[in-house]
Amino acid sequence: MDIVFNGLKLGLVLAVLVGPVFFTILQTSVERGFWSGVLVSLGVSVSDMIYVAICYFGLAQFIHDPNFKMYLAYVGGGILVLFGLYHLIVKSRRPLRPFGAANEKKTYRYIFKGFVINALSPMVPVFWIGAISVASLDFGYTRGYEFLFFFAIVLATVLATDLLKAYLADKLRRLVTKRLMMILNIVVGVCLFGFGVKLWLMAETFLQS
Repeated sequence: MDIVFNGLKLGLVLAVLVGPVFFTILQTSVERGFWSGVLVSLGVSVSDMIYVAICYFGLAQFIHDPNFKMYLAYVGGGILVLFGLYHLIVKSRRPLRPFGAANEKKTYRYIFKGFVINALSPMVPVFWIGAISVASLDFGYTRGYEFLFFFAIVLATVLATDLLKAYLADKLRRLVTKRLMMILNIVVGVCLFGFGVKLWLMAETFLQS
């Protein structure tokens, strides 16, 4: 029960962090429906699991490398800036489409979207490295099964809260008008663009650290 409680606690901390993933899940769910938001959340969860595996199996020192973090910041910033411009220039001017489930032929697109936005943020691996440090040093989890169970709880908590965000956003669709959708796309675009520029500004500090 101690592992479950600590896993829930850490998962909820990550869930309330407001970043590009938060806005992406909300915007996708409002515009394309709950199941599209679910697919974005699954993509985010897959990238989280990969980072946890990388950190756990001893590659954390590679992620700590200043050059690696600098390049990741530039690439990740570029991706977020492009996503932001796409929402500002293209999606904010599109007519409001009828709501419905995601097209099965485009399922991969939503999963890939969540995966990329989460995976290319330098703060994500930093967080998981810190989480592993807390688990081993603060909570005292040193055995393999303890790590596995702890991070299974953390990842499940994060995924569950992301699905809740998608569900709540989907329920707002009845209130959505063309004007509101345009405003939402502009807000999402500005946020993604801002996060991308912030990563670019952080890139040099990684090299100097």
